[in-house]
Amino acid sequence: MSHPRLPRSFITTPLAHRALHDVTDGRPENSRAAIRAAIAAGYGIEIDVQLSRDGAAMVFHDYALERLAHGKGAVRLLDADALRATPLRGGDEGIPDLDEILQIVAGQVPLVVELKDQDGGMGPDVGPLEHATAAALDGYRGDIAVMSFNPHSVAMMQQLSPQIARGITTSSYKPEDWPLTERRCAELREIPDYDRVGASFISHEVDDLDRPRVAALKGAGADVCCWTVRSAAQEAVARKVADTITFEGYLAALRA
Repeated sequence: MSHPRLPRSFITTPLAHRALHDVTDGRPENSRAAIRAAIAAGYGIEIDVQLSRDGAAMVFHDYALERLAHGKGAVRLLDADALRATPLRGGDEGIPDLDEILQIVAGQVPLVVELKDQDGGMGPDVGPLEHATAAALDGYRGDIAVMSFNPHSVAMMQQLSPQIARGITTSSYKPEDWPLTERRCAELREIPDYDRVGASFISHEVDDLDRPRVAALKGAGADVCCWTVRSAAQEAVARKVADTITFEGYLAALRA
């Protein structure tokens, strides 16, 4: 299978985490307003997708609605139309679907789509969200990449969209921070699936960039992104390892 590389624009352009969001300015996470603000500022964009009850890829980070939207319960229990009509907190718009966001971005800046784990334990119970995402991305013209914490999701995207660069979102996997067994955390911490899924990059936890496995992958040719940088000082340290960053809470420096 192919191992498509990240387009060069991802390396030269910082990625706004969940787009350039700021609820004090009416730009919630993953909202149309935040997407448009990132484009206007010249940043790349990282977004998240969750599955609706009727099989649509919705641009939303959390599994439940309460924190980010004026609604209750799990995202996957509502149809796409109901989610589109559910207002985001801190803005004046509903939850967008991936098709609409792709139309807004339209290749103007690089875009990475993170598929949120639908298995619940980073296991193999995946498929509907990956199919919905691949269908939305089919024919998209612009610099695009996909990634997920769940390597089974990345493996499925290799089958469905082999031409699109894909990566694994990675972490120190401290068991107290994850709803996973200690054994599964230990497995994922070593990023064992990188070659199997045809990845060409990782997006690693910013405070764990000194991990030997990260250095080994970079030495073998992987592009290294990191999440989530929250200050210029943190960015300066991260860039000693990371080729590019995802950021929020400040304006990252644009690079030539």
